[in-house]
Amino acid sequence: MGGFRVAVVGGGLIGLSVAAEVLRRRPGAEVIVFEKEDRVAAHQSGRNSGVVHAGLYYEPGSLKAQLCRRGVEELREFADAHGIAYQECGKVLVARDAAEERRLVDIRSRAEANGVPGVQMLGPDGLRDVEPHASGRAALHSPQTAIIDYGGVARALAALIAESGGEVRLSREVTALEEIPGGRVRVRTLWDAEDVDLAITCAGLQSDRLARAGGDDQDPAIVPFFGDYFVVAAPHDQLVRGLIYPVPDPRYPFLGVHITRHISGEVHLGPNAFLSFARERYAPGRIAVGDLAEVLRHPGFRRFARSNSAAALREIRTVLSRRSFVKEAAGLLPELEGARISRGPRGIRAQAMRADGRLEDDFVISAAGPVVHVRNAPSPGATSSPAIAEHIVERALSGVGG
Repeated sequence: MGGFRVAVVGGGLIGLSVAAEVLRRRPGAEVIVFEKEDRVAAHQSGRNSGVVHAGLYYEPGSLKAQLCRRGVEELREFADAHGIAYQECGKVLVARDAAEERRLVDIRSRAEANGVPGVQMLGPDGLRDVEPHASGRAALHSPQTAIIDYGGVARALAALIAESGGEVRLSREVTALEEIPGGRVRVRTLWDAEDVDLAITCAGLQSDRLARAGGDDQDPAIVPFFGDYFVVAAPHDQLVRGLIYPVPDPRYPFLGVHITRHISGEVHLGPNAFLSFARERYAPGRIAVGDLAEVLRHPGFRRFARSNSAAALREIRTVLSRRSFVKEAAGLLPELEGARISRGPRGIRAQAMRADGRLEDDFVISAAGPVVHVRNAPSPGATSSPAIAEHIVERALSGVGG
């Protein structure tokens, strides 16, 4: 097996998990991770809420539901084994009216079908027992929903890959993948090229571009949406024990502002969700002309924008006004009104969109010969990363031998 060579493109949680899984299944394989930044987890993997999702919302039987539940267990075990901060702080979904309460009952049914442990419906008094300052007519409590240091997970995975004989090459941007004679793949970077037996791309915000460059389908395309987080100052940060979320509204494509205790102890509000004018520029107001032009040319985005004007209006208020941001969170936790907040991190999600304007909800993985592309890995992608890696690597290795 010593001659078997694998390239993994992307040094986020999924790419690193894939590399570690290949090395676990094929000891002695030569595994190279190519990461274009100078550190691992530079984008989505290091710019998220830090939540380990339990699997409440997802359609039973979907890939998301299956891999999320398995990923939770494996992520917890990995954190324990490597001394990474992990805390089961619990989560409540708060219903503020009768319509939301009805949707909450449906979510409970999904959670139970997905095997989420310990979920229970709460009335107002039960909600106050869990989150004394939250307000609502009902809530769904998931006591084992957790928070984690995902950056620590990524660094531990990179160290494990090196210890297992693999290599993480930083500042190595992959520009092309070419199938060559013998059923192999040439991986080109800005500096050099490597010939490998198997290539797996886990490129996040660049996943569609890299897949198309390797000959994969045009669809789905990545449309970037940014999400801002704000940090709650003392004493209002003491109002929150764990995670307080709204009930998803089917009229909107994104969840809306929620309240999250971070593994650092900080309390964050957010994220909102609005079209990003750049895929990988995080300072407010930054524009990448090429990224923006690509979105505006995409027929799916035009259809999406026309049918989601109400959602855009809701989100733009929180983009332009901190007061609106806090007001939305205060619908769940009224005492937040008047809280001092400071700007926290901004994340940009790689949202896969079809040409007809549909958002791709489930994980999308495509394969052609010795090349596998992760085309869509939305939330709970970080939670599911160990299980996604198992799913990908089992399929990929069965297709190439070695």
